[in-house]
Amino acid sequence: MPLDDPGLVERRITVIGAGLAGALFATLLARRGWKVEVFEKRGDPRVRGYEGGRSINLALAERGRHALRLAGADAAVMTQAVMMRGRMVHFSDGRTSLQRYGRDDSEVIWSVHRGELNIVLLDIAERAGVRLHFNRGLESVDFDARLARYVDERDGSRHDVPFEALVGADGAGSALRQAMAAETELGERSEFLDHSYKELEIPPADDGGFRIEPNALHIWPRGRYMCIALPNDERTFTVTLFLPNNDVPDESPRDGAEPVRDRARARGPSFASIRNGADARGLFERDFPDALPLMPTLEQDFERNPTGVLGTLYLDSWQLDDRAVLLGDAAHAMVPFHGQGMNCAFEDCVALAEHLDATGDRAAAFAAFQAERLPNSRAIQAMALENYLEMRDRVDDEDYLLQRALEQKLAERHPARFMPRYSMVSFHRLPYAMAFERGRLQRELLVELTRGHDSLDTLDWDVVDAMVLARLDPLPQDD
Repeated sequence: MPLDDPGLVERRITVIGAGLAGALFATLLARRGWKVEVFEKRGDPRVRGYEGGRSINLALAERGRHALRLAGADAAVMTQAVMMRGRMVHFSDGRTSLQRYGRDDSEVIWSVHRGELNIVLLDIAERAGVRLHFNRGLESVDFDARLARYVDERDGSRHDVPFEALVGADGAGSALRQAMAAETELGERSEFLDHSYKELEIPPADDGGFRIEPNALHIWPRGRYMCIALPNDERTFTVTLFLPNNDVPDESPRDGAEPVRDRARARGPSFASIRNGADARGLFERDFPDALPLMPTLEQDFERNPTGVLGTLYLDSWQLDDRAVLLGDAAHAMVPFHGQGMNCAFEDCVALAEHLDATGDRAAAFAAFQAERLPNSRAIQAMALENYLEMRDRVDDEDYLLQRALEQKLAERHPARFMPRYSMVSFHRLPYAMAFERGRLQRELLVELTRGHDSLDTLDWDVVDAMVLARLDPLPQDD
């Protein structure tokens, strides 16, 4: 519909939150000719610097890059990104093994620093004509009068600003969601993991380079807990330690699995027992000995950085007629274990911008956006939870490794029918819900085909090929 069509409502919108999703969404609409204002409760990170300690480095995949390309931001972002070819698994006996994400270097993901990415997106939004207002936290909304009140926490001043419609991109603790919930039932519920996380760091080597392989996501799986490390462009690694919140009994080794939890005491570590830097050093000496020499500030980082919680936010409704809508973490926060939280939010931004741009009826656009994205967000939330169990407890299992080897072989033999779920999620833009269901069917097939086998050499490939052709229809292509 042309910009001067008299049937269009005024193409003006207000975004709450100047984080990653808010800045990107604002840019997408501004590039389409919309007048966009963004209100952010924090100060401008380009002036005051970025607050660290809770970031968990972000994994940028194809869905996110597609959105960045539409916003004209991909080139600037990729100058700061570090390629990750796969998971570098650090076994308890000191061995390491790279498990590639895809076939080759055309199928990789990218480690990006949240703070650096936010600054790039804010610069691009401003150049696109977006008006940014910092130190303006949403305090209340009069939806009938279409008036939002913001407070500046520096001096307590309050500012009433009219709006046409509000878009909530203000994260899992969304103030706009809270205001909407007072007006309409959103069906909100949260489920928290019994695990939390602590951010640590591996600094550059003495020669200024990386201390360990830079082009990988490093993972130390130890059953009920794990440690991961993602590279940064300044040659550091952001390390994240995941532990249960409370003491739990150690499990006995699974049949055929490496006894990674064989230790003297009867209970596993947790944030209840690992309380200070000295405790953290003891944990790393025992369970992550190859990581300890890489982390000279382990004790200080552990005591200085906060302990973060991990949870999933579910909503049954994301909109309030034509007056407000939520996207990204404000609508569907998820645990970070599939590296898709940001990518999913960016895909939300593209979808909402396209729906708004296609019609002058905001309520219809919001409803169409929710109908498209809610089932897909539920699917990736479920896959993120599944991936946590896989990362901490399966990447060193013999049955998992055999199924993964078969998965790669079937992808080579039947590229039109068999695609690893990780590839569907990370290297393509097939709907998450489709990837989830297709992944379930493929996993059932992998389990059935490998049952009773210790190697791919004993498989009957005629039978394998026949089962793939009988059970799996050809996959659709990305749009």
